[in-house]
Amino acid sequence: MSQTKNFNLPDLGEGLPDATIVEWFVKEGDVIKLDEPLVSMETAKAVVEVPSPFSGKVLKLSGAAGDIIPTGSVLASFELDPNLPQRADGQDTGHSHGHAAPAAAPTPPPLPAATAPVAAEAAKPAAAERDDAGTVVGAMQSSNAVHAEQALAVGGVKAVPAVRAMARKLGVDLSRVAATGTDGAVTMADVKQAAANGTAKLGAAPAPVAAAAYAAPAPAQVSAPVQSEARTPLSAAGKPMRTQPPGVIAKGQPEPLKGVRRNMARVMADAHSKVVPTTLNDDADIHAWLPGNDVTARLVRSIVVAAQKVPAMNAWFDGEALTRTLHAQVDIGIAVDTDDGLFVPALRNADMLDARGIREGVNRLREQVESRSIAASELSGYTISLSNFGMFAGRYATPVVVPPCVAIVGAGRARHQMTPVMGGVEAHKVIPLSVTFDHRAATGGEAARFLRAMMDDLALAS
Repeated sequence: MSQTKNFNLPDLGEGLPDATIVEWFVKEGDVIKLDEPLVSMETAKAVVEVPSPFSGKVLKLSGAAGDIIPTGSVLASFELDPNLPQRADGQDTGHSHGHAAPAAAPTPPPLPAATAPVAAEAAKPAAAERDDAGTVVGAMQSSNAVHAEQALAVGGVKAVPAVRAMARKLGVDLSRVAATGTDGAVTMADVKQAAANGTAKLGAAPAPVAAAAYAAPAPAQVSAPVQSEARTPLSAAGKPMRTQPPGVIAKGQPEPLKGVRRNMARVMADAHSKVVPTTLNDDADIHAWLPGNDVTARLVRSIVVAAQKVPAMNAWFDGEALTRTLHAQVDIGIAVDTDDGLFVPALRNADMLDARGIREGVNRLREQVESRSIAASELSGYTISLSNFGMFAGRYATPVVVPPCVAIVGAGRARHQMTPVMGGVEAHKVIPLSVTFDHRAATGGEAARFLRAMMDDLALAS
């Protein structure tokens, strides 16, 4: 008699209660072998490839692409094949299933390092698209587990899970994308280029190859209007609903938050319930700056200077144990805004970096965030954070302090203002600054001295 086994969604090392299905690599009735790709799952940090824990026939898949699966819930059911290799009882799969107590197990074999070139290819165009990324307030928490992405061939197409997720999001057919990555892998840049050109839309008829270079450009196709039900100010539940502005696709019904946004909602709510926030605002006069100053680099340097003068702001606070940890190093969380939500990677040892090192570090972190290749360990452990929301708009803010950090700095949009000087007034350029701190761990005087130290450093010519 054949044996059936259930596979529960493991803890993917993120410390999160759920994950979202991105893509199944099998269907019910298929036969799969041990450790072959089963499904890709999106967590708040990355798109993770989950291998099959068994060899046999797939009896049931619990959920479709886009569904949220709680950690520890049944992900798939299998009918084991005794003629195929199986994992020995008690052998570790490399993931923790559910919330069971940890047990001693042999070290799993290392994953092949086949993705570093692919991740690098995917990250290259990100820096060219814009010199600096807008940022918003907040932070993400994660464990130190690192998951290596592999460019696996599924359906004849070789791509890492993050690239597949982006293709699904942009409506791109990966089988019709010209691959430029290592060993014929489709990169993030390939997918974005295909989406921009409209050459690989899902469901579109394949374009003729012969004489394609000489064909006259075809007129843009105009999609026929989709007939829908009559508009109503009420939702399906009969309650009033808020509509979105023109140009935004609105279904008019609630939808579950997923991945990064889902975790952001949890983190912000947790921070709001624990921190006693107080915000100070002022303007840093940068009239003396010489040409060529990097705004982000100067902001980071000013935070380092201020943190060294006022260590109480470069600290962690445990509200339950009422303990404070002062840090000798300055690791700054750089808030990066993406379409998927908020990421806060850590710029490590910022106190040891010059302007060039800061710029290279920030660019590297941003590229890894946009390609979804950043390690989870890079998204936690910072000692203070920076939100440069002024890249978009806004003068002052009340940025959110996320425990265990004590403080966060917000930088608004630079502007010119009339400044009194000897003999009259001058137009000086200023950067609005906002410093939010946890008043349980730092005094108002410490926060004010920190802000003053930042302003003094930013006032220097270089």
